[in-house]
Amino acid sequence: MSTYTAINLAKRPYGAAIGPELFEVVHLPIPTPGAGELLIKHTHMSLDPAMLGWMSPATDSYIPPVDLGSVMRSSGFGVVVESNHPDFAVGDQVQGMFGWQERVLSNGTGLTKIDATLSAELVLSVLALPGLTATQGLYRIGQPKAGETLVVSGAAGSVGSIVGQLAKAEGLRVIGVAGGAEKCAWLIDELGFDGAIDYKAGNLNDQLEALTPDGIDIYFENTGGEIQNLVFARMNAHGRIVVCGHIADYLTATPAPGPNWMNIIKKRLTIKGFTMPDHFQDAPALLGLLMPHLMAGKIQYRSHVLDGLESAMTGLNLFFSGANEGKLIVRL
Repeated sequence: MSTYTAINLAKRPYGAAIGPELFEVVHLPIPTPGAGELLIKHTHMSLDPAMLGWMSPATDSYIPPVDLGSVMRSSGFGVVVESNHPDFAVGDQVQGMFGWQERVLSNGTGLTKIDATLSAELVLSVLALPGLTATQGLYRIGQPKAGETLVVSGAAGSVGSIVGQLAKAEGLRVIGVAGGAEKCAWLIDELGFDGAIDYKAGNLNDQLEALTPDGIDIYFENTGGEIQNLVFARMNAHGRIVVCGHIADYLTATPAPGPNWMNIIKKRLTIKGFTMPDHFQDAPALLGLLMPHLMAGKIQYRSHVLDGLESAMTGLNLFFSGANEGKLIVRL
């Protein structure tokens, strides 16, 4: 009997690195689609910082935690290999929430057909969660205006890099925060950012002051950490802070304290957190904002591809070390 590999979540992470001890690798018989069903060969799997929250036991978040003993949650890209569904044919490229598994049996709910000319890396790096998240946060919350200054943390990551490029396309001054000289050079030399702050180099306040002489109008927060308080202090009146991620505190027992709220009053700041599951129904409109810039060549991306399903069990640690270079993808 032919089998496929799946990975279940077996334990919750508690303030430590993510490793194989948290998971269970299982081998299951490949299912046969019934009436109205299709079988997908999962070829590329997205790794995202949000997974760290999905693994936690918290029940008061925007999405329920992954149940212990069930397949770890993830979005992915694949090809239909068998179909008894009228809307999907063998060979169709599809995207959906496939989980950490090599085969997916589906009734079609939640699947999106992907144009055959689009690569898996482009879809997962730009048109899927990263692009939707960047577009929702920047346009719907950040409300960018030409001539303003935007600072984005995690700027070399999949979301942050798109945020910065969209803002540049809209005529803003864009400063990215990233770890390491190579990432900072990529932001400036290839993506066209106006400046980059290397959080590993020290003197963050000096770097920030030099690159934002007119203050900051929009802060797109992906990471938390030391830079947060420094940016908060330099926000201009009526500034907007878009809170998308806080990876510095995802596995800490005691999250770092935030800035004093007095500046919110004095500067009349707007601070709003968001997650994409609240806005998936807006995906067509968001892609309508993103696609013209992509087609015009104003959105570049790079993917960091790991090979083999089991590489996901340690691959998530790249988010903590900052060692991922672009969108983190597992090629199955």
